Amino acid sequence: MVVRDAHEQDFLNLSALAIQVWLHTYATDGVRDAISGFVLSEFTPEVFRRIHESASQHILVAIHDGHLVGFVTVDLVSRCGVEGIEGFEVKTLYVQEHFHGKGIGTTLLDEASRRYGESLWLTTWVKNTPAIGFYEAYGLTRVGTAYFHLEGEAHENVVLAKRGGL
Repeated sequence: MVVRDAHEQDFLNLSALAIQVWLHTYATDGVRDAISGFVLSEFTPEVFRRIHESASQHILVAIHDGHLVGFVTVDLVSRCGVEGIEGFEVKTLYVQEHFHGKGIGTTLLDEASRRYGESLWLTTWVKNTPAIGFYEAYGLTRVGTAYFHLEGEAHENVVLAKRGGL
């Protein structure tokens, strides 16, 4: 497996993988207009192009046998909102389900930490217990609550953080 910066030729595959992982994780009751509209507007090649071109956001991809199997997007300037929590934000860490348990998520986070610092934070849906378990095993701790809003609905997320040197 190779971890590298995303390239322009990755944007279409990033879109497809993001939609697949997001729907599998969050559309547990099926799809409806709000969900479809969200994924088809938020996970486009153009959105990944804007992230790639941003000075404060970065995308690292995991490539296995020529296939994109996971990625992490980070934001170096967003603020956590929980007092005392600093570092970069992991905006998304998506690994195709077929590759769970193979160290890809860990490798992506390790590379992001090597590049951007050991202190990081993220939010994830409170019902996403596999992700919460993964992040806690990686050394993040629960530090707060946040909400994801989709068409007037507030979905509770847990805020997890890792402080450098701990």
